[in-house]
Amino acid sequence: MKVVLFCGGQGMRMREVSEHIPKPMVEIGDRPVMWHVMRYYAALGHKEFILCLGYKAQVIKDYFVRHAEYRSTDFVLHGDGSMELLDPDIPDWKITFVDTGNTSCIGERLWKVRQYVQDDEMFLANYSDNLTDYPLGELVEKVESSGAIAGFLSVRPPHSFHVTSVADNGVVECIEDTQESDIWINGGNFVLRPQIFDYMREGEELVLEPFQRLIQEQRLVSQKYSGFWQNMDTFKDHQTLNAMLSDGNAPWQIWL
Repeated sequence: MKVVLFCGGQGMRMREVSEHIPKPMVEIGDRPVMWHVMRYYAALGHKEFILCLGYKAQVIKDYFVRHAEYRSTDFVLHGDGSMELLDPDIPDWKITFVDTGNTSCIGERLWKVRQYVQDDEMFLANYSDNLTDYPLGELVEKVESSGAIAGFLSVRPPHSFHVTSVADNGVVECIEDTQESDIWINGGNFVLRPQIFDYMREGEELVLEPFQRLIQEQRLVSQKYSGFWQNMDTFKDHQTLNAMLSDGNAPWQIWL
């Protein structure tokens, strides 16, 4: 299946590292976080990508067009100057680059690339900044078997904070950590049918109005996953993921 990647936002909550490059190009180890996301999908057999570009699109284009892969992998340099990569990253990937605007919301970006997926039975989508080891086939199967138009991964909040329940008179009824509560959030991993475009209107955000219409028709499903999932939304998240990779504890690297 094709994979639509939303990689055009400005990453305002990561200005420390994304002021001069788009957030999807912020590196985990020696490769951009979006490369890790793409490698995850490629490991599952999904190697055709549609990039919804926006903020500093040229940086993303340059990375793949000038892909200096020898900087991050082993290679053999022959006497004639030719190079043989021992473990090439993207030899069989197909990547379509589409400028979807600097200020477009996710729904607008998806709408602008509909021509590339509207004839497919299903396609995948991702925010380009979340890493997981989730077996994606489970969500694909749920969408297929249920007849749903869309499905997404539900995960536990990655950050710990306390949730309170307060009565109308102000009396606190409950305080519990998010990890102990029954709170689940949108994990940003989507399985979509092209019929999703029938539920979209100009300027709408994907998970707001269109998903609400699907909910009313009971055509939206989700799969809960308690395993590894971590987004890169803040500078602290960036540090956490780099530390995991440095320590040899990177469960999202299912290709290894």
